[in-house]
Amino acid sequence: MKTKMELMAPAGNFESLQAALDNGADSVYFGIDQLNMRARASVNFTMEDLPEITKRCSAKNVRTYLTLNTIIYDHDLSLIKSLLKQAKDAGVTAVIASDQAVIASAREQGIAVHISTQLNITNIETVKFYSLFAETMVLSRELSLRQVKKITEQIQKEQIKGPSGELVKIEVFGHGALCMAVSGKCYLSLHSHNSSANRGACKQNCRKKYTVIDQETGFEIEVDNEYMMSPKDLCTLDFLDQVMGAGINILKIEGRGRAPEYVATVTRVYREALDALYEDTFTSEKVEIWMKKLATVYNRGFWSGYYLGQKLGEWNNTSGSQATQKKIYVGKGVHYFPKAEVAEFKIEAYDIKKGDKLLITGPSTGAKEIDLKELFVDETSVEKAIKGDSCTIKLPFRVRLSDKLYKIVEA
Repeated sequence: MKTKMELMAPAGNFESLQAALDNGADSVYFGIDQLNMRARASVNFTMEDLPEITKRCSAKNVRTYLTLNTIIYDHDLSLIKSLLKQAKDAGVTAVIASDQAVIASAREQGIAVHISTQLNITNIETVKFYSLFAETMVLSRELSLRQVKKITEQIQKEQIKGPSGELVKIEVFGHGALCMAVSGKCYLSLHSHNSSANRGACKQNCRKKYTVIDQETGFEIEVDNEYMMSPKDLCTLDFLDQVMGAGINILKIEGRGRAPEYVATVTRVYREALDALYEDTFTSEKVEIWMKKLATVYNRGFWSGYYLGQKLGEWNNTSGSQATQKKIYVGKGVHYFPKAEVAEFKIEAYDIKKGDKLLITGPSTGAKEIDLKELFVDETSVEKAIKGDSCTIKLPFRVRLSDKLYKIVEA
């Protein structure tokens, strides 16, 4: 009998949260204000958002994990305690932590703890130590699947349990951006901009072009790749069966700083892939289709990380995304007619026409793609709508004033 892996998706804002919920996530992780490792990478939630987050998730039986995994200073402690109390009151499932002060405070509040990858757990004795405080361990990103499997087997063999009395669960990163530093502990940003990556304020120095120059002679050393510190994105899809075979309980998608359509697509692909594994319908043909889908959203190219025993050597060779598609802003939602299931949009930028692939995003809508088959302007069927038009499109989901309409085109 195969053990079901929990699929954890990122939520940097309500659009991404809804996208995760709509596309099969078993759990979501999110940050509050500035006390998480993506403090500047996304529009983070506030304390006031906690009840709405847990309400949406509990309605779909999805677990909620609050990330509080930055370096903590003395002046943060009162805020940490206040935030943890509100998280407890809102019914957050667990907190992802790396600082002992956060771990202790969460335990005092009676909130389950997940040990963050920032603590670099790489062996069974460390798992034993943190099992005194935590239910789940996010292992170091630098481990191979063989090393991971050895840890999961020892947990079973030695019956290592967390405070709840259940066996410790193991979580690993399955997809998304990788940092060149050991489990994300990088000081480049602090050195160059006095902006600490370990406080969630990374300036992404590693993603830029670099040359090597001899300071005595001024001679520039030729390097094969100017982006010599920018790893490709991790992707485990094509060996997901081996990941499952390593005894992992939770598979985590990285990407709290990425767009809602990224969360929607990646979550949906991994949901389909995991379900196929459980049903014994996982095939190389399906993998090929899924990989093409993953390539349509933001990525820096893909590689398998350290899981298959490789050394870090898969570097990105361009700046930014290598996605095969991109979105172009078209307009905004105006009204929705529920009985007729018709949405009205104001076209503010580019034209749209029949046959276009459209994306609608919003805090309650999430990220939904459609193929445009019918289009109306002034209640008349038309082939296209142009800037300035108010058009209507038949949609099976509600559209709101805050929603944005995009056209998806080849990159």
